[in-house]
Amino acid sequence: MKMEDIRKMSTEDLNKKLNENKKELFNLKFAAATGNLEKPHRIKELRHEVARIKTVIKERELERVNA
Repeated sequence: MKMEDIRKMSTEDLNKKLNENKKELFNLKFAAATGNLEKPHRIKELRHEVARIKTVIKERELERVNA
């Protein structure tokens, strides 16, 4: 997911997406530990997406505080 798409989402949707991504990331890490991981690159993609979402959420929090 690109930053443009993330910025268009509401904060509520971002929090939902963040929780979904964290759950999926946990499951992928568990699968990697047991040796059943089919798409190892997906872990990296999810880590980056989680970071992007957290960045946008933090930016919005700071805007609200400084406004």
